[in-house]
Amino acid sequence: MAKESKKSDYSGKDITVLGGLKGVRKRPAMYIGSTSKEGLRHLVYEVVDNSVDENLAGYCDEIKVIIHKDNSATVEDNGRGIPVEKNKKHGKSALELVMTKLHAGGKFEHKAYAISGGLHGVGVSVVNALSKDLTIEVKRNSNKYRQKYSRGIRKSALKKVGNGNGTGTKIHFVPDNEIFSEIEFDFDTLSTRFREIAFLNAGLKIKLSHEGEGKKETFHYNGGLEEFVKWLNEGKEILHKKPVYFRKKSDSIVIDVAVQYTNSYKSNIFGFVNTINTVEGGTHISGFKIALTRAVKKYAEQEGILKKGTLTGSDVREGLTAIVSVKIPEPQFEGQTKTKLGNSKVKSLVSSFLSPALSEFLAENPKIAKKITKKAIESAKAREAAKEAKNLVRRKSKLSVSGLPGKLSDCSSKKMEKSEMYIVEGDSAGGSAKQARDKETQAILPIKGKVLNVEKAAPSKILASEEISNLITVMGTGVRDEFDIEKLRYSKNIIMCDADVDGHHIKTLLLTFFYRTLPELIENGHVYIAVSPLYRVRKKNKDYYVYSKEELDKLREKIKGKVQVTRFKGLGEMTPTQLWNTTMNPKTRKLRKVTIDDAVEADRVFTKLMGKEVGPRKKFIKEKAKKAMIDV
Repeated sequence: MAKESKKSDYSGKDITVLGGLKGVRKRPAMYIGSTSKEGLRHLVYEVVDNSVDENLAGYCDEIKVIIHKDNSATVEDNGRGIPVEKNKKHGKSALELVMTKLHAGGKFEHKAYAISGGLHGVGVSVVNALSKDLTIEVKRNSNKYRQKYSRGIRKSALKKVGNGNGTGTKIHFVPDNEIFSEIEFDFDTLSTRFREIAFLNAGLKIKLSHEGEGKKETFHYNGGLEEFVKWLNEGKEILHKKPVYFRKKSDSIVIDVAVQYTNSYKSNIFGFVNTINTVEGGTHISGFKIALTRAVKKYAEQEGILKKGTLTGSDVREGLTAIVSVKIPEPQFEGQTKTKLGNSKVKSLVSSFLSPALSEFLAENPKIAKKITKKAIESAKAREAAKEAKNLVRRKSKLSVSGLPGKLSDCSSKKMEKSEMYIVEGDSAGGSAKQARDKETQAILPIKGKVLNVEKAAPSKILASEEISNLITVMGTGVRDEFDIEKLRYSKNIIMCDADVDGHHIKTLLLTFFYRTLPELIENGHVYIAVSPLYRVRKKNKDYYVYSKEELDKLREKIKGKVQVTRFKGLGEMTPTQLWNTTMNPKTRKLRKVTIDDAVEADRVFTKLMGKEVGPRKKFIKEKAKKAMIDV
């Protein structure tokens, strides 16, 4: 298959060593983020990233990933295979150096790899260090080689074990249960990442199977980013059927952009650098935004469509779904997490390429251009209307002397890091929460009924909603162009709803509000969900609180004899003392931090759950209801 230019042969001399494996087992979170399920799946990603690098170099078109019943994993590719020749400088095979030395790899001097996602060369050696057992097989030079390791230590010499048909690398590893708190891989999470990789590398086939869950899926998209955008917009009303696609390859830099407008009020721009999802954006996204705004404004002015007022960047991006993927030799990321690109040169490269390309497209496709421009002008009008509505709401809303909603029972502490707010469903639960709370650090904001579904609503309607307006006012940060996280009033903003169907609906509406209106609060870890008990089990004078039917059944097996079981149908049924002990006491409560592990999948989920299309929502709920453990 056609790929980017093949730089050179890949052999033992291409391996550069910068250090050893000391400290990896002592501080694993420094290398994989955590020792929970996030770090566990990161092991798989690191090995797969190496295979993707082979694809980027033009030598691999198929990757197989198997999660076995014992929660070990196998990753196999048909790339060139890790070199097995002896490295003269270190007196060991190149393969052993890659497996046992931190920062050993062929990615530092751009000989074997011009572009790489596994940038630091720590991946497979860290996986080796954190695996109880690891076996690696390499097919090269018509031979098959094998070597075994345990916790980063070589357990057998590199042996030739037979003839090899083709080339490639196969790694089987058993995560070390001395390191990881849980050893269970989630099929859906792995699927999300591998689907992205397949979309971003047209023609690459990734086969994933989970023996324990009995699931299999193959990701293979010859249409690349165009297919990616269509998939993202499934269930949305689109303004033009075929996505707009641009591509530029200059030296060793590749820019791929796909754009499609929908009739939505939201914009979704996803950035990738060497297949890494840059959820915080960066210079490639900035360059794209500049080019898009410039091209649409220029077209509107030239055609005389823009009669009055001005178009802002947010106007031009309303309803937009876009993928911006760049592949560059030496990406500079801000922070260890690779979530924001910092290369200043990329901004001008993307902007200078896309500005004329977009202008040319708009000039040559007037029907589509007029739809996009009309959408932007409508957004500008709505923005002005929203501003007026916001001022009207401020004048009409029932605010206390402090300028905050009268419903809010604020805490006495003015220190953001010590303050938290409970967003509580209903006046009854709100009353209990007000009595139960720690008045110094905990604020209570009751929400009456179901809040507005911001997924379907226009910006002016969103800001005109009293409940939404109250939420925005209480947060203190402002929204969109006015957003300032330094003005955030509470470190923890906690959604506390009943555990029934209505409660889950309200919780989803509130999560949609945060995700669509104040996503920065989720990204910075300021949004939580309170977990309240479903049952109280009393035996004699001792109470036990459990949070699911499964927990109740297990408890009954432990405490034999006659017990009294009380089912809490709502938070309002609890006494203030019970609510404090189970749900609000920082020492005993259960809180779930809301995160956006993958913005692409999160966007699709919110569109399915809260969008206009009923079909995708029904299908999603049918597939996920059991896993979500919704109490009906």
